[in-house]
Amino acid sequence: MKDEVKEMKDEVKRMKDDLQRKSDQKEKDDQKARDEIQSLRIRIQQLESSDLTRQQDTIKQNKKNEKIEENVKHFIHKTDDLENRSRRDNLRIIVLPEDHDKRKSLDIILEEIIQENCSEILEQEGKVEIERIHRSSPVFNPQLTTPRNVIAKFKNNQMKEKILQAAKKKPFRYHGNTMRLTEVLDASTLKDRKAWNKIFRKARELGLQPRIKYPSKLTIFLQGKVCSFNTTEEFQAFINKRPDLNRKCDVQPQNSRESSKELQCCKGFQKPSNPTYTQEEIISSTIYSSHHPVCS
Repeated sequence: MKDEVKEMKDEVKRMKDDLQRKSDQKEKDDQKARDEIQSLRIRIQQLESSDLTRQQDTIKQNKKNEKIEENVKHFIHKTDDLENRSRRDNLRIIVLPEDHDKRKSLDIILEEIIQENCSEILEQEGKVEIERIHRSSPVFNPQLTTPRNVIAKFKNNQMKEKILQAAKKKPFRYHGNTMRLTEVLDASTLKDRKAWNKIFRKARELGLQPRIKYPSKLTIFLQGKVCSFNTTEEFQAFINKRPDLNRKCDVQPQNSRESSKELQCCKGFQKPSNPTYTQEEIISSTIYSSHHPVCS
């Protein structure tokens, strides 16, 4: 009997020892799991902090990039403006046959053109004062089917402006040949002005007295007010708020500067067979003026 009791006690002790070992092992495993969880939490916090830092850096960099883009646009605008203003005394003569150059110098030809088409300007201003005049390319290319343009730089800007205004009223001719006179502007400004062509023609049909002002701004006269638009998008937003205009002129802009900002103006609108102005005249009808607010 004593032996059986002793065996039972030994068995109970072994079971207790076994349970204690298992409990200790489980405690170690639980502690290890808790340590791993804590390590993961710390790692997650570090990643979240790092991600927040990256987001803040990205926001700062985006702001810097936006500022740089604004500065680049500003400098491009200033460069274009300086280039255009450096050319404000220049006049371009298009489709002037080159055979005249063989008999007379270009400055004499220009004076004869002015005498033939707007002699009153010579009477008012006196002699034509030219700083320089030349063909747009110094080397003649016999393969060209059209004559090179003539660029004349006037010493008197007022005379150049008067000549331009006279050229807009009637076609200029020289020895029976019709020619066009335009401003001399940089390519980007000419592209921006070209975007207004269809709108300009339709606005003229509607009697809105459109004008293209420096550098590429459209103005119209509406209900006794002068409305000014720097971009075709501004014009579209304006007519969308005016049902009376929207019915007459439906504007759907395409890509802006990259695609010459061509517009579809008035569905089914056909180009007039005998337009009052040529495309070049529309592009180059410039009045140097300060910026006007919309509908001032």
